Amino acid sequence: MIDMAFFITAFTTLFVVIDPFGTAPIFVALTQDMDPATRRRVAYRTCLTATGILIAFAAFGEAVLGFIGISMPAFRVAGGALLFLTALDMLFERRTKRREDRAEEEEHPDPSVFPLAIPLVAGPGSIATIILLAGQHPGFQGIFAATAVMLAVMAVVLLFFLSGGLIARGLGKTGLNVLTRLLGMLLAALSVQFILDGLKAFGFAA
Repeated sequence: MIDMAFFITAFTTLFVVIDPFGTAPIFVALTQDMDPATRRRVAYRTCLTATGILIAFAAFGEAVLGFIGISMPAFRVAGGALLFLTALDMLFERRTKRREDRAEEEEHPDPSVFPLAIPLVAGPGSIATIILLAGQHPGFQGIFAATAVMLAVMAVVLLFFLSGGLIARGLGKTGLNVLTRLLGMLLAALSVQFILDGLKAFGFAA
């Protein structure tokens, strides 16, 4: 029997790691030129993709990574590198040029899988957390408990994403441009921290 203390602690931990407060403005910045219907579709697709990934890692993550010889520190370094590329795009507005180049192919590039679902929501931190939470209780019980906590957190994330239009209107175009670059700087720092944490586990960083 899993006590309520586990669910409270697990929810708090996963909520802090995924950080809906920090992810929502990034969602707004990446979808600022989309109409409300498209933004909603991206929000649902992002949350569904991230949920599927986290459920898979809750059930099979540690075994799969161990089987193919990938350690969590290595996974953290890789996720940090991907996040750094996203930060560069936000800082130097390379996404705008790509949107113009691909205008004939699609109206809006779809950021739902990358970088929103991976690695911003289902990133190295949340994947490592869901694996650890599932491992605190043996068998299906641990997987079910970790998945239930994760679904509650994802419901909060979706709520924040769906209010992205209100955030965008409140900030305006100038505010969004400033926010995009500010978040790009913060994302760059976060990605470096991911990489340093991974290197530290290998003994390469203090």
